[in-house]
Order: sequence, then structure tokens, then C-alpha cells
Amino acid sequence: MYLFQQDQLKVRRLELEDAHLLERWLSDTVVLEFYEGRDRPHDRALVMEHYYSGEDDEEVRCIVEFEGEAIGYIQFYPLDEEGIEEYSCQDVEGDIYGMDQFIGEPRFWNRGVGTQLIQSTVQYLFTEKDAVKVVMDPQTWNTRALRVYEKCGFERIKLLERHEWHEGEMRDCWLIERNR
Repeated sequence: MYLFQQDQLKVRRLELEDAHLLERWLSDTVVLEFYEGRDRPHDRALVMEHYYSGEDDEEVRCIVEFEGEAIGYIQFYPLDEEGIEEYSCQDVEGDIYGMDQFIGEPRFWNRGVGTQLIQSTVQYLFTEKDAVKVVMDPQTWNTRALRVYEKCGFERIKLLERHEWHEGEMRDCWLIERNR
């Protein structure tokens, strides 16, 4: 059962049988350069801890399929009070969602799949989850991802200095948002 789909792109909930995909993608140094960090390869135990622990019941974890093949991961979640405060969204009326994603099969990079994924997910969050705003916090140096997000209507709102640990250091991120 797919949560949503657009043409050859389909998004479904993460299942236990998908753990091997996450383990493969998150041990690939090409992928890790942009997601998690090359110093944090994931073995089965780490995949189970991070993606299957069930700590956050409101977080929706999904597998992205394209042309019938599992190619990546996306998660989205309503911001909690701490996230709302951190991203200075206290004055926003309605639900604000955050999302994180990666394409784990590099041969699908630079083909427009990421753009299609972001556009489809944002549309799903606006129409099915009644989100009024969607936020993300990509690292400032990840220019390819930032181009995709901006092409999809996201705007840079605030520099988050030393916001995320990546490859041995705290890295700056951009708070970006798209309003309904």
C-alpha cells in the first residue's frame, strides 16, 4: 500500500524487510558523504536502533521507489514544541512538518527524482496531513540538495550555526521552509 505516488515515483511505509536496504545505503561512502557522514556507516544493529526503535510514534518512515525499484528513504513528522521553538515557529497557526530524505542509489542522482520526491511529499503533507508549513535543515555546503529544495519552493529562512554533527565536526545548516 503506497502513501502516495506520482508517475514512476511511489512512497510506502518502511517495513522490517527493508532493513537490508538501509544497511546497504548507509554503509555506502558516496551516500554517507551527504547523509549521516562517512564516519558513521550503519550496520544492522545501528539501522535497527535508528529506524525501527519506535521511539517517535508520530514520525512516518518510508521507502522511496522509482521505476519499481527501492531507491531511497524519506521520513516526515509534525514538529514538537521543542522543534517549533528551535525553528522560531511559535506564531504559526496549524501543523508544521519536518522532513528528511536521501536517495540511496547514486545512479538515480541528477535525474530529477529528488525534485519529484520533494514536490510529491510536500503536496501530500499539505493535502493529507493539513500541514501549513514544511521545514528542513540541510547543511549549508550541500548545494545540490539546496538547489532541489529551492526549485521546489523552499526558502532559506535562518542560518543555524553549528547545528548538526557531520564527519567529526558541528556543521552549519540552513533552516528552509515552504508554506502552504
